[in-house]
Amino acid sequence: MTWDIEKLDLDAYLNRIGHDGPRTPTAETLRAIHLGHVRSIPFENLDVLLGRGILLDLGSLQDKLVTGGRGGYCHEHNLLFAAALERLGFPVTRHLARIRLGRRHLPRSHATLTVRAGGRTWLADVGFGGEGLVEPIPFEEGASLESGAWRWRLGRDEEFWVLSSEETELYAFRADEPQLPSDFEVANFYVANSPHSPFVRHVLAQRTTADARIRLEGMTFSGAGELAGWLRDELGISLTEQDARALLPLLPP
Repeated sequence: MTWDIEKLDLDAYLNRIGHDGPRTPTAETLRAIHLGHVRSIPFENLDVLLGRGILLDLGSLQDKLVTGGRGGYCHEHNLLFAAALERLGFPVTRHLARIRLGRRHLPRSHATLTVRAGGRTWLADVGFGGEGLVEPIPFEEGASLESGAWRWRLGRDEEFWVLSSEETELYAFRADEPQLPSDFEVANFYVANSPHSPFVRHVLAQRTTADARIRLEGMTFSGAGELAGWLRDELGISLTEQDARALLPLLPP
């Protein structure tokens, strides 16, 4: 696996996220594309629960997230996003982070990015789900960000940079440890296959709007058709009734 950014159909990607503004590699463009991506491409792990592999080559990412009417999880989102940014001229470094959420020393399983723009480095992450970033935050100790009803801050814990939302530490990583394509393949295999991974045990599906996180939780459906329609209308996820039928018994109560 290589990054293969030249395989990205940049026009199709920008159309998918609704970006028709400038393509110059500025901080303003970075923010606009980050927001557009988060609000346009849902976070979901449905293919994991349907027993399908998660492929990280750019052709597969494009087929699924850009033209296939689907979303994905962090590796899919942020590797696609990184390719688009690099095609636009942004210097990007890909990282693997350790999820915290009340715990420490978990494996490096989360994909995130740092990006240079406007004379600064930014932490950019369109694929955390949950209470993840909706726009970039300056990659500086003590940086804070407010967007709509949500707030984040970036701090240090010895050699680790730590992103927090409100009072919750989301993840931590070392900025001096950029990762290779093979590292993402290993982390992605763990996320999609390990019995210790939450992605193999729970249905996760979310769409972020300007002021809300819409999630597939706490609902019941009369059948596969109703579930498929809700995913399409509320989250922007195109799923066949056959796939929706397979997911019904896996939905949280």
